[in-house]
Amino acid sequence: MRPDLDPSRWLREETYAATRLPVEQASTLIPDAYRSPAFHDLERETVWAGGWVAVGHVEQVRSTGDTLVGTVADQPIVVTRTSSGELRGFHNVCRHRAARLVDQDCQLRRFRCRYHSWTYALDGRLLGAPLFEGSDIPVDQQAMFDTDHVAGFDPGEMGLLEVRVDQWAHLVFANLDGTAVPLHEWLGDLPERLAGYRLDEAVIQGRQPYTVRANWKLVAENFMEYYHLPWVHPELAKVSRIDDHYRFQGPGMYTGMCTTPVTQDDDSGWSSLRPVPGLSGDDAVSGRFVFLFPSVALAVLPNHVFTIMLRPRGHDLTLEETSLALHADTVADPGVQVALGRLQSFWHHVNGEDIEVVEAVQAGIANRAYTGGRMCYRFEEPLHRFHNMVADRMVGRTRIPPGDDREDRPLFAREVST
Repeated sequence: MRPDLDPSRWLREETYAATRLPVEQASTLIPDAYRSPAFHDLERETVWAGGWVAVGHVEQVRSTGDTLVGTVADQPIVVTRTSSGELRGFHNVCRHRAARLVDQDCQLRRFRCRYHSWTYALDGRLLGAPLFEGSDIPVDQQAMFDTDHVAGFDPGEMGLLEVRVDQWAHLVFANLDGTAVPLHEWLGDLPERLAGYRLDEAVIQGRQPYTVRANWKLVAENFMEYYHLPWVHPELAKVSRIDDHYRFQGPGMYTGMCTTPVTQDDDSGWSSLRPVPGLSGDDAVSGRFVFLFPSVALAVLPNHVFTIMLRPRGHDLTLEETSLALHADTVADPGVQVALGRLQSFWHHVNGEDIEVVEAVQAGIANRAYTGGRMCYRFEEPLHRFHNMVADRMVGRTRIPPGDDREDRPLFAREVST
């Protein structure tokens, strides 16, 4: 094998030497990280299987039996709410012959396999193999299905295979790695920083799927930098002015930026919506833009939150689901539907512009002449942080990045020593 085609090099620290340099000297991730199917396969295990991945919204599993289906690292999972109010997650597979248990979001009393009727409680316990009640097996034939006499068969050891799940804000997260840090450590100080927005009380007003013919990292990177705003998003640049951008970065697996203040703009619709009750200080006039590694982007404004969840489906294909949510108190306001319609159109337009440009980057990065670009600008620090998160996971490093040494660091203005 040619040395330059050896996939094991992607798991070695020296491969990322140029990315590890300070941002003003560093280069981007190696192009293979975006254009190689083999890199994508490794990344699925190192980044996605070990990370806390957003799989849905708390609204989808608020009541007993509410069940959502999702995937983490291409592995199908289900998340449900038990009668005790506990959130539980499982691999979406029957323990008998591996049939998928649930095909779509639904309301369940129990999990029941369509193949041989093995049935499980919402907490994953095996109830019957099969459970005769409601199974339509004639009474005089049920004995032949009794598994009590089977040697070595312990129903207590045949429950559904568990997946770690947790919730924060309006989102549900899952993690396939039994040894990974808890979600609260992954989040770092993000819950504290966004506490005033009361995201756990957000009510989803619409969800929209998109197909992006680009690597998931290009979608993430596009969200976390503002260098492209004046040229790609002239409308957004009116609301989120370049000169008003600051770092918003503490310890945690996220990149953070903010706009202070966010400019009032009736064209987008957001100015017509009432802010979250109780917001004060900078929170009442700022937009917080956070990418939580590896799967979810949050644009948190004083009166709404726009969310993008990512699902890689190949080295050059990403599925997005966007959602727009308002605080529960705002939903019943007079005229909210008109403003909401404008706001949905605004975000759909902005997201469409982003998809167009990242697909162009994917097409360009396939060119073997491209060997990586320089990270030479202050406002590319979030990308530099993100690239190093990817490199960390690829080489087996599990650190939580620290935060900034100061809160008011501008993204664009060059600081002048006095």
